[in-house]
Amino acid sequence: MGAAVAMEPPVAAAVVDDQELIAAALAGRPDAFGELVGRYERAVYNLAVRTLRDRTEAEDAAQEAFFKAYRALNTFRPGAKFSTWIFTICYRGCCDRLAKRKRFSGDELPDSADPAAGPAQLAERHDEAQRLRRAIDELPEKYRTVITLYHLQGKQYEEIATVLNLPLGTVKTHLFRAKDLLRKALTT
Repeated sequence: MGAAVAMEPPVAAAVVDDQELIAAALAGRPDAFGELVGRYERAVYNLAVRTLRDRTEAEDAAQEAFFKAYRALNTFRPGAKFSTWIFTICYRGCCDRLAKRKRFSGDELPDSADPAAGPAQLAERHDEAQRLRRAIDELPEKYRTVITLYHLQGKQYEEIATVLNLPLGTVKTHLFRAKDLLRKALTT
């Protein structure tokens, strides 16, 4: 009989933070930047689709934002948040697209579906989510963007101010007004 082989328990892969991935990408590992794209592509796309109101154009804007970020990665400030930086790049690109559109002329909300809910409850939640999506889409762009960044992307006021290049007080005012408009739209 052979000797028993001692087996080591599997080692869980360590979670690498954004700063380490940026350093690895700058050191010549493109797969590291691919990991960053994987982490933020959905959120960047959601911001673009809410801003542009066109899924195809939002896909292009999101891809363009990551391409610009990759090309400018060596200018990324160590210690800054990558998410804020990529959202800023995306939002500014979307604003450029909107300006071009004016010269020449979404997404999904997280569903809190309970697997034990019956068909009637699921249908009601779906209807509520659809009403909320429509209400958000009807907001003026400045309010729609702030709501998207705050509620759907989970950004703090300071990050939103950075992304949108607005004073902190303006961000708070826009968010207050957006919530008020949504409340009114959803109670009628």
